[in-house]
Amino acid sequence: MLTVASDIAVLARFGRALADPIRCRILLALRQAPAYPADLADVLGVSRTRLSNHLACLRDCGLVVTVPDGRRTRYELADERLGHALDHLLAAVVAVESDKTCPDAATEDCC
Repeated sequence: MLTVASDIAVLARFGRALADPIRCRILLALRQAPAYPADLADVLGVSRTRLSNHLACLRDCGLVVTVPDGRRTRYELADERLGHALDHLLAAVVAVESDKTCPDAATEDCC
């Protein structure tokens, strides 16, 4: 479970996790179902070492947890609400992009 922290610290942690495309892909995969690192590495097409580093970051951010399963360790989202949050974030970003509400998008290439 996530610990209580200031709103800014929580958003910064979430932002750090989303700042890397591989971590985003891991979170989206775990949103669907818990997974073992070897399986995640295969699905995402990354080395196990690289995946391990990203999983460590996501653990440090408090977004994923490990679950012992015999001799293996399974990863899953730390809280099921994170999956819902990712769904809502994706829907919001798609809605904003389709609206083209950023006033500088055409001239500044910011969005």
